[in-house]
Amino acid sequence: MSSDNWSVLPMLQFSESTFMAWNDKTAEITGFSKEEAFNRPMVSTFIEPKLQESVQTVLDNALHGNETSNYQLEFRTKSNETRYLLVNATTRRDADSNIVGVVGVAQDVTESSKNDRAIAAMAHELRQLVDTANAP
Repeated sequence: MSSDNWSVLPMLQFSESTFMAWNDKTAEITGFSKEEAFNRPMVSTFIEPKLQESVQTVLDNALHGNETSNYQLEFRTKSNETRYLLVNATTRRDADSNIVGVVGVAQDVTESSKNDRAIAAMAHELRQLVDTANAP
């Protein structure tokens, strides 16, 4: 993957779990402008329902100083597509070391994930074909 696929996705989470910062690469990947993303509930708005609980746990952990690396999540875009992001959730601290939020650094791995799923599906079909051919 080229470095162009990396994006800082600032997820400065406070009590309402909303985005407090948004950059151009994030807008490009998601289709949401900074204005559209701000003050919207991050997990319920942008994360696929099946992963919302685990993503919230990752964010909550980071808010308690327990960071997570290489967590893959499914991010829902404005056009309702799913983008697969490999995320590092890092605790953000102020000058006095107080935790003030979470910064996410993500890599868009959508194409790689699609290829992996296609290969797995093909392998499954080939196994079924072999099993059927070997049946009495």
